[in-house]
Amino acid sequence: MLGHYLLFNRNCGEAIKAYEKALDAKVIEIRKYGDMPPNPNFPISDEDKGLVLHARLNICGTEIMCADSSGKSLSGTNMYVSVTMKDAAFVQRAWDFFKQDGKVYMELAPSFFAVLHGSLQDKFGVNWMFTALK
Repeated sequence: MLGHYLLFNRNCGEAIKAYEKALDAKVIEIRKYGDMPPNPNFPISDEDKGLVLHARLNICGTEIMCADSSGKSLSGTNMYVSVTMKDAAFVQRAWDFFKQDGKVYMELAPSFFAVLHGSLQDKFGVNWMFTALK
């Protein structure tokens, strides 16, 4: 699946409510930072546990994904093209290609929700998120 991924500065929940009201958006899935298993390499403060880790919305028949950024996102650079599928070999091959001359934000690696997940900016300045599902 090819989709859009929007990052927010600690106001993703507010944006979701606005999209529900203005666009009749339907929440398909929502996970909070507090839902993550404990990880000493990625500690979550109590004040951040209510932030959106990952959400999927249906807006006019199109799926949009979004989350609160763990860092400050700049307006205009807070959108990613998201490639999500079960074919881990395809994800790895595409990742290896885009990583050349690109800037890695999050190294492609196993996570608690996916076989592989990572994000980068390609040499053309486009932000990509790659996910191989379990």
